[in-house]
Amino acid sequence: MKKIYLFGLIMALGLVGLTSCDGNDDLTDSRLTYYAVLDMQGDDFIAVPVGTSYTDPGCKGTLNGEDITDKIMIDGVEDVDVNQLGFYTITYSALGSDGYPASVSRTVCVYDPEVTVDMDGTYQTDMSNTLYGPNKTPFSAYAAHYGNTSQCVGITFTEIVPGIYAVNDLLGGWYWQIRGYGTNYAMTGYVSVNNDCEIELLDSYLRGWGDSLDYIENAKFDPDNGQISYSLSYASQIFMDIVLNKVE
Repeated sequence: MKKIYLFGLIMALGLVGLTSCDGNDDLTDSRLTYYAVLDMQGDDFIAVPVGTSYTDPGCKGTLNGEDITDKIMIDGVEDVDVNQLGFYTITYSALGSDGYPASVSRTVCVYDPEVTVDMDGTYQTDMSNTLYGPNKTPFSAYAAHYGNTSQCVGITFTEIVPGIYAVNDLLGGWYWQIRGYGTNYAMTGYVSVNNDCEIELLDSYLRGWGDSLDYIENAKFDPDNGQISYSLSYASQIFMDIVLNKVE
């Protein structure tokens, strides 16, 4: 019995040894993966006055110390319309030694340097005159119902370049504050304003659901009383009339 056990133990150890040798052979693969290193020339944000020309600064690249600038793929330069206000993304990409991609991008902002209207600041929602839904129910009624806030505050319009602003919640605090979902459900975005105080939507994004506004319309800024107003559509079924009053 002891001889059988000893023989079995020797065989098991031998198999382990063989398996270990085979495993070590697999682990001695000395290939290295090299990733493309991209060095974007110029700034990652470039502001271009409307009606002027845009020349892209380009991007340089290396792979394991070798110059691969001529192998970099560029996407988006042809989409920059210097006659149309807004944001344009240019992406540079290249493949590494094993085909793994690397990329960097820049934003080109076309703006109107002649705009002098200033609506930069912090606003709060006019809870009585901001309306939700087809029945035009005031935000104040919903605030009382849900009980998360009685006043939506901290709505900011931050000037990026003359006439273009980043907004932290185009919904006036609806999901963020009234419904209590938090800032992931604020509709961030960018708008432009002209010297007639007319506002246009450039871009929008709600991170929590990964979507955006359908549109805003009848949007304007009243510099005399510091008020911003507009109507919006979201998800093709939510409609609001937003009124924001500047507080600082």
